[in-house]
Amino acid sequence: MRYCSILATFAALHQIAQGLNILITNDDGFGSANTRELYKQMTALGHDCYVVAPATDQSDMGGRVDFTSSATLTTNSGWDIIKAGAPAIGNDPNDSHIFYYNGTPAAQVMVALDYVLPTFANFSTPDLVLTGPNFGWNLGPFMYTLSGTVGAAYAAVERGIPAIAFSSGNSDQTPYYWVNASTKAGLQDPATITARLAANLAQALIKNAAGSRVLPLGYGITVNMPYITSHTSNQCINPPFVLTRMTGDAVIEKAVYDPKTKVFSYSNINAGGANKCINGDCSLPSETDVMNTGCMSSVTFFTVDYDAPYRATCDNATDVTTIIPIVVQLNGTTPPPGSGPNTTVVGQPPSMPSTSSPPRVTAIASSGVVVEWSLSALLFGLGIAVFSL
Repeated sequence: MRYCSILATFAALHQIAQGLNILITNDDGFGSANTRELYKQMTALGHDCYVVAPATDQSDMGGRVDFTSSATLTTNSGWDIIKAGAPAIGNDPNDSHIFYYNGTPAAQVMVALDYVLPTFANFSTPDLVLTGPNFGWNLGPFMYTLSGTVGAAYAAVERGIPAIAFSSGNSDQTPYYWVNASTKAGLQDPATITARLAANLAQALIKNAAGSRVLPLGYGITVNMPYITSHTSNQCINPPFVLTRMTGDAVIEKAVYDPKTKVFSYSNINAGGANKCINGDCSLPSETDVMNTGCMSSVTFFTVDYDAPYRATCDNATDVTTIIPIVVQLNGTTPPPGSGPNTTVVGQPPSMPSTSSPPRVTAIASSGVVVEWSLSALLFGLGIAVFSL
């Protein structure tokens, strides 16, 4: 057994040394400066990376899966990199690891997993999916379903692959060929810094895993990074990462009717439903508050298990079972009194399998600072992790 354990340890270390197989996508387009810089950073760290991203801007698509019905591009791709009439899926002219496809962000993940990687890469299932960094923040539960960046991430998580969605406060969409080695302030381009921060966080999590899954099955992470000031100053170029929750002061949209133009637009409002803390740790700061505070980045864990708990919510104010009709059986499938033989009864198993506690892991920041935490503390918010990468 000891010999097998040693072999397993060496195998895990070998996997880390060789790097992971990583898929990178986004919703802004395959020519995005942020995404190309992340691809460069992760490749430089020794990982085998492929980009499969939209031919054109596909923002605000959420988890929608749209496949093009045309075998060719009907318009030029974003930033005119690929011209109309070219195949609807293809390579970047200068890099065989970068693909575009004319579909939504979630569709990119599926096309990558089911066609591009099995056909053109030396792997078919990546160890990790990275989305973004998006141009602009994606904050709160509303953006969880609206954002194409996050939608691509939870499409990967639903397929059983760990995923991290990155979003940036620098919201001007820029192509990769606008990235400068340095700015007027003598600093790196914001896209480069944003990508470096994202890569450092991803690499810390990869090191934590030590050859195992980067995240537990069914879990993903959404990260929001602040506006990087490197064009003009060093005021915000190395923000710390803070463990957060989605709910709390997040906004959603409302419809605003203009009687003059007879059309609708939107405005932002706070809504109780989007800010009700149910499953997460209500003691954690909200990602919205953290991002509005200053030069910090939020790190929020999510799952694609949308079920709310049956019992009292985390603030212990409400027992949901008090509002569930009698026809729904919570502990077995015994039909309620008066039900006929054709009655369908919704129930749950009388007992659930127990789960073991996740192991402790250690994150190593790029600055050399070691931050140790329990993975369960991260996943379920038993504290606030703040560390600078």
